[in-house]
Amino acid sequence: MTDQAGAADSIFVGGGGEDYGVPQQLLLKYGNRHGLIAGATGTGKTVTLQILAEGFSAAGVPVFMADVKGDLAGIAASGSESHKLHEAFTKRSAQIGLDLKYRAFPVIFWDLFGEKGHPVRATVAEMGPLLLSRLLELSEPQEGVLNVAFRISDEQALPLLDLKDLQALLTFVAENAEEISGRYGLVSKESVGAIQRRLLVLENEGGGRLFGEPALDLADLMMIDASGAGRVSILAADKLMNSPRLYATFLLWLLSELFELLPEVGDPDKPKLVFFFDEAHLLFTDAPKALISKVEQVARLIRSKGVGVYFITQNPADVPDTILGQLGNRVQHALRAFTAKDQKDLAKAAETYRPNPRFKIDEAIRDVGTGEAVTSLLEAKGIPGIAERTLVRPPSSQLGPLDEASRAAVMASSPVRGKYDQVLDRESAFEKLKARAETAARDAAELEERQADEKREFERARRYDADGYGADKPKKTSSSGRSDSIGTAFAKSFARQLGTKSGQALVRGILGSIFGKR
Repeated sequence: MTDQAGAADSIFVGGGGEDYGVPQQLLLKYGNRHGLIAGATGTGKTVTLQILAEGFSAAGVPVFMADVKGDLAGIAASGSESHKLHEAFTKRSAQIGLDLKYRAFPVIFWDLFGEKGHPVRATVAEMGPLLLSRLLELSEPQEGVLNVAFRISDEQALPLLDLKDLQALLTFVAENAEEISGRYGLVSKESVGAIQRRLLVLENEGGGRLFGEPALDLADLMMIDASGAGRVSILAADKLMNSPRLYATFLLWLLSELFELLPEVGDPDKPKLVFFFDEAHLLFTDAPKALISKVEQVARLIRSKGVGVYFITQNPADVPDTILGQLGNRVQHALRAFTAKDQKDLAKAAETYRPNPRFKIDEAIRDVGTGEAVTSLLEAKGIPGIAERTLVRPPSSQLGPLDEASRAAVMASSPVRGKYDQVLDRESAFEKLKARAETAARDAAELEERQADEKREFERARRYDADGYGADKPKKTSSSGRSDSIGTAFAKSFARQLGTKSGQALVRGILGSIFGKR
């Protein structure tokens, strides 16, 4: 009998009886060679994801995954003999030679909205212009303007931490468009306005909560508990899926950060982290070439950082060929073939597997039942295994969602409890630009006061001369004094509004002359 984790160097995925192939083991040393879990809705992808996460965790490998339907949280609780599927699980375990033992796994819950888990944030600067442009669905000229804004942020030491920082900086760019265009190329106010409107939409959708501090510490995703089990980080994504582009962009940012920050480790005995990317088609749908290239680069190189990435989607055709070819470990649940396109996709999926003389792969992919799959896992020297029909093993943890009381208990004992609860709003672009504007307003007010004193002195001297006491008339103030007075009046009015909401918006805009002062 095989235990729940398989051998010491592998994860037991499933097996079969006389109608199926040899037991399927995912070798830990090839766990960073990435993978694919595919299949139509209701064919068992979620259970496969859960049992792989369990296997990695039991082997001491931290796991990150998104819970898009709310039914993966049960991994934090032990399975139970009272569960309605216990009898079916027992039968399946006997059939595939599994010694099923129920247990829970150490979980950390995360939630972008801070409702079902610890808040998770990134700074605008960390997200960068490429991913932010994807998130905001910007055109090429608008993306160019955003790149200019990020350059100015770097050159003028204006940190971009949250959305109000970016909004302030964009208004600064609009107010100084002519001068900035002369240095960086055309920057139009219309493009800035379009970006601002997209930011407003993002903010209204709740995306503003993603940006800010304290930002997520990647070390908190790579923790091991006291027993040596890898902690499973679960991102509550059921609400986040209402904004699918935000979901996909956030996960890609997370992958990119891991790629940038983790050191090279070569080919470790087991991964340092395994990352499950559910609903992967959302990442690639209508994605620009630059973004696809970035994903391809990350997928190709991040394995040397010890990170395995597993894409979960309905159809392998959802994943670009350049990335699909890098996914060594595959679990293919049933694909339906009702239309000509479905049949073409089915044939294409079958072509990516190493043939098995015992059956036709396309027919097997079409005919496997719920909880069954066609699997191909990397063998010795990283060679893809022969395709096998496999009965996927039952999970050891609870199948389905976790009740609120149990979730609260997990949160209360979390190793990062309290670390991310309070938003930190330190000095950044918004505050610095506001301070500049206030200084400009104060200087303008002082200038107006001096000009008023000069005017009073002029009037006094004029009256003195009219009475015959003065020999020479005082000189009139220059015409520039009048334009200065206009600027003074505006700045003084601005200063009176600083405490109001509209005044705060003006703070982000009254920066034409300030740009030249830097």
